[in-house]
Parts: sequence; C-alpha cells; structure tokens
Amino acid sequence: MKTLAVFTGLLCVLTTASSLAHDIIRHASPSTPVTSSVSVPAGSDLLFVSGMFADVADPSAPAGSIERFGDTEAQMKSVLDKLAKELEAAGYSMADVVKMNVFLVGDPRKGGAMDFDGLMKASLQFHGLAIRSQNHPARTTVQVAGLPIPGALVAIEAVAARHAAH
Repeated sequence: MKTLAVFTGLLCVLTTASSLAHDIIRHASPSTPVTSSVSVPAGSDLLFVSGMFADVADPSAPAGSIERFGDTEAQMKSVLDKLAKELEAAGYSMADVVKMNVFLVGDPRKGGAMDFDGLMKASLQFHGLAIRSQNHPARTTVQVAGLPIPGALVAIEAVAARHAAH
C-alpha cells in the first residue's frame, strides 16, 4: 500500500512537471505592456491574423485624411478593439496573442515621425502594466512610409496561440 502511495505521488509530480513543460512561456518586460520573448510549445493551436486597420472615426472628415481615422492613439485603440473581436470570433482572446507586429506611418503633425507615445498610451489603456497578471505579447513596432488606406497611421498583424487541448 505504501509503495502504491509513493508511486501515485511520483506520478502526480511527473504529470504536473510534464504539463508545465508544455505551457506557453512569456518573459516579462518590467516596464512595458509587451514581453521580451514568448515560447510556444509544439502542438499548440495557432491563429494568424492579417493586418488590420482602424475604423473610420469621423465620417464627415475628408476621405484620405488622418482626421477621418483619428490620431495614432485613436487608431491604435480602434485596431485593438477590432483585433479582440476577430480573436473572439475564432475562439481566442487577447490573452492568447503571443506576437504583434505594429506598423506606424509617420504623423505629419509630428514632423513625419511615428507617434510612439500615442501607441503606448493606447496599449497601456488596453493591456495595462499588470505584467504578472496578464498575458502580454512580444511586439515589434516599425515606422513605414505608408499603408494601403490613405489616412491610416496604424496597422497591426498578430499571432495567437493556445494549448491544443483548450
């Protein structure tokens, strides 16, 4: 009986260690709503989301104008909201996003520089800084010369992952 109890205990420890070895692992960045790296184990379900743009914020603004879509912060919020809905429709959530690529057009009102502060304000409102309690993605942000929609300052593509046994 004692041998059976020891064997059962050992089996529980090994099973737990085995499941932990197959977790999605995020290495937190201490001051931003992104991680420095994410490890996704083999066998995870992956969802690749194509580049998304902001919805029109002001239909009365001229077509092709930044005012029609809003500044970088407003566009970032819009795109994150759309991304969340797209993920939900596929059975995922923002907590499942492991990688984000963000493309920013330089804002003419900022001398042609990308508005990284606007991006961070929207990201912090959406993700917050509770790094330990939330699943933040690894993220790359680059400035691009332009996007296919005139007036668009932000485009985001994402990869979400979850355990196959969801």
